[in-house]
Amino acid sequence: MKRNTYLLLMLLFVFFTSNLSAQDEGSEFTLSGEIRPRTEFSHGYKTLVADENQNASLFTSQRTRLNFFYKNSNVAFKVVLQDVRNWGSQPQLVTVDSRPTYIHEAWAEVSFNSKFSLKAGRQELVYDDHRIFGSVGWAQQARSHDVAVFKYKGAVNFHVGFAYNQDGARNSNLYGGPDAYKAMQFVWFNKKTDNINASFLFLNNGKPMIDGADQVVKYSQTLGGRFAYKSGALSAALNAYYQMGSASLTTDISAFNLGVELGYKVNAAFSAKLGFEMLSGNKADDENMNAFTPFYGTNHKFNGHMDYFYVGNHGGSVGLNDIYVQLKYKINKAVYTGVHIHYFMSNTEITGQDAALGTEIDYFLGYKVAKGVAFKFGYSQMLATEAMQARKGGDFEQTNNWAYLMLVIKPTLFTSKK
Repeated sequence: MKRNTYLLLMLLFVFFTSNLSAQDEGSEFTLSGEIRPRTEFSHGYKTLVADENQNASLFTSQRTRLNFFYKNSNVAFKVVLQDVRNWGSQPQLVTVDSRPTYIHEAWAEVSFNSKFSLKAGRQELVYDDHRIFGSVGWAQQARSHDVAVFKYKGAVNFHVGFAYNQDGARNSNLYGGPDAYKAMQFVWFNKKTDNINASFLFLNNGKPMIDGADQVVKYSQTLGGRFAYKSGALSAALNAYYQMGSASLTTDISAFNLGVELGYKVNAAFSAKLGFEMLSGNKADDENMNAFTPFYGTNHKFNGHMDYFYVGNHGGSVGLNDIYVQLKYKINKAVYTGVHIHYFMSNTEITGQDAALGTEIDYFLGYKVAKGVAFKFGYSQMLATEAMQARKGGDFEQTNNWAYLMLVIKPTLFTSKK
């Protein structure tokens, strides 16, 4: 029933918006889609293999999207319908589907003039390099927020965002929903020149907690930013964030994140980056929370493709020091390849263990078949240490590897401009 309702709404949307776009000067309407099946081989993904008897897994997940976008001189409007499932999880003869298509994005942006606008609804939040706010596009489901964002576009751009979560109870203010915050506010400033891109971010994150018979909201604050410089073949970037406030009813936060990266583009085909990132961690005798939390970022992008750190794991832990090298080579206009190498260490001491956690090697290959059609392949190997085993369990001496093959098809189905 839900699915039929969605389809009906979308058909009505296509009909009315396409007619509107034909009449409204300067308007644009686009209907596009996405089919993204990804087959993964896993034998030590996210955590070490338990023992020699653990078999590898092989599965295929798929993301399917239908994107509706309309804009004119005053309003932009977008709806993204999404379905995510594993192949084989649904019967071949479907009677009732317990996983209907759902809304990933549904927002409107109103422009008051050339500088001020308001974007409200379910939307992806992406800022800077995705470290604190990111779309989490690698995950088939991705991430979106219910939020209102006021925007100013000028010599210095700034955004102010407000979110307040409630899950249906109209007679109380209790929030029992699945998301990490009850209330959230952020401010983002950004200044760009020919060579410099500098940003400052302040996030006030309110988590619901039970205090006796009452629910209270405890806030933590994350502040900092990113400075990026580019001149010719050389690039450099610096990230610095500090967290404070409340981690729980009785625990305060004092944590930090530092990152530095140098890049060099040798020629049109070959580029290299060298970087170091530090995320503070907890010690055994800490009274407060000293472990940094990268909240709503695209964490798959940073500390290795095997997602051992900060992808639904490693939070509130010993932190991480990550030294990495990234190499990328464009074979031609259609094919690229590359490798990322990470050397991981705990940020704080593990009792009786060395700080070194292991080395991860991530190889990737991409092939653009045609416009909107691409194949992507990757293979990763984790060379773990005994300290990694002490932290995550499993057996560091086993072969821990992971691979994927993904087909990405993103066609433009219909477009109308006036």
